[in-house]
Amino acid sequence: MTTQFRKERHSVSDLKIHLVCVTKYRRSILTAESLAVIEKSFVEVASKMEFQVLEFNGEPDHIHALIEFPPKLSVSQMVNALKGVSSRRYGQAGFPKPYGKDALWSPSYFTSSVGGAPLEVLKKYIQGQKKLC
Repeated sequence: MTTQFRKERHSVSDLKIHLVCVTKYRRSILTAESLAVIEKSFVEVASKMEFQVLEFNGEPDHIHALIEFPPKLSVSQMVNALKGVSSRRYGQAGFPKPYGKDALWSPSYFTSSVGGAPLEVLKKYIQGQKKLC
């Protein structure tokens, strides 16, 4: 397996996160059609903000996305844009929102960094480096 690094003017990176967003009140309202609208909006936002949605899927009450991004973006910036635009597009498409509220998503989210070496391998690598003493 080869790793594709993101090369920018002053950096080389490989930053990926697993993002999980749940619907407001964890209501089971997402369908295959609404997930398609949400995925399309995620891809559009990613294109404008210069990051990538590598994988997307969901269930009736939550979605999962695998995202690769540059170091200039924070996770909170991306999530705010993704949730805001997808909620708006979801409503414009005429899908029902939880309890008639304006928000599609719960204000919280889960994210975890993915990829790279396991922590124990990194710890041993760092511990094995020569000391300058």
